[in-house]
Amino acid sequence: MTSGGTLSLDDVFGSDSDASGQIRTEPVQQRSADRLTTLLDAAAAVVDEVGFDRITTAMIAERAGASIGTVYRYYPDRVAVLHGLRERAVQRFRARVSDELKARAPENWWDAVDCAVTAFVGLYRSEPGFRIMHFADRERTALDETGGLDASNELEYGFFAKRMADVLAEEFGLPGGPDLAFRLEVAVEMADALLSRAFYSDPRGDERFITECRHIVHDYLVGYYGPSSSPTAPERA
Repeated sequence: MTSGGTLSLDDVFGSDSDASGQIRTEPVQQRSADRLTTLLDAAAAVVDEVGFDRITTAMIAERAGASIGTVYRYYPDRVAVLHGLRERAVQRFRARVSDELKARAPENWWDAVDCAVTAFVGLYRSEPGFRIMHFADRERTALDETGGLDASNELEYGFFAKRMADVLAEEFGLPGGPDLAFRLEVAVEMADALLSRAFYSDPRGDERFITECRHIVHDYLVGYYGPSSSPTAPERA
């Protein structure tokens, strides 16, 4: 990426929402912030063990070494805890993409897009409870019917696609605007589905699905924006 560009990656991939939006009591002291982190860490560990369908506040409290009352002090119910965990995962994904872009300094649009794929794979492998990213898919229908919390993946993927479109337009000359953002959102949805499948039963990820994800996303975008001339562009055997 050009060093003289006007984009700040920290600003581009910054938050569009308050990650603590479901918290009953905002932590105002470090001790409270640490307790909140412990609760989310505990929820992440339990999600990996039993999934987010079976998790209970009692499980979270036990894993955190806290009382159920402590959980309810910060969150009204288990769903709110899971939303808090998902918001944290979203923020860490955005931060990882920024770190990948800075570290790799991509010279073409595909390398920049591939940074997002690499970030996603890396977090699935290293971030406890990262499967919580798909909690919104399971909860969306019930929440829509009851007027509950807005847990839609569309909000996150649309936000991310628009920010990535800004990067690709400014740094690599792709035609910006709603069409680029829409196509990137389609690409993110495809990547999300394939990478979720890759890590469904393998904590390291099924390399066949990871490789195919890169092929499909690359070929889809090349159809609109032409070859990326990237030495790292995936090639089919």
